[in-house]
Amino acid sequence: MSQSTQLPNTSQLQEFSTLELAQALMERVSISPDDWHRLKSNRISRAREQVAAAIVFLLKEQPQEASDRLAQAVGWLDHSISAPPCPTHGKGKGEF
Repeated sequence: MSQSTQLPNTSQLQEFSTLELAQALMERVSISPDDWHRLKSNRISRAREQVAAAIVFLLKEQPQEASDRLAQAVGWLDHSISAPPCPTHGKGKGEF
């Protein structure tokens, strides 16, 4: 395996709680503001974000929030939801 894809030793992961690991995953898969316009309609990226968020909510014992995020992930994957347009898209300067 290459250096970038090697998993850390399991003992290194023991330093972190399950919640911390899930939050790190959520940060890793979240779409950054710089990539938002490019990836806002990318179904895999959006589903990935929602599944990671669901894991975090489940670990925080918030099952309804977890369920809502999983439903969003499924919606992205089965094409039943789409990205809304940008609120400022198509508006002229000064028109808010």
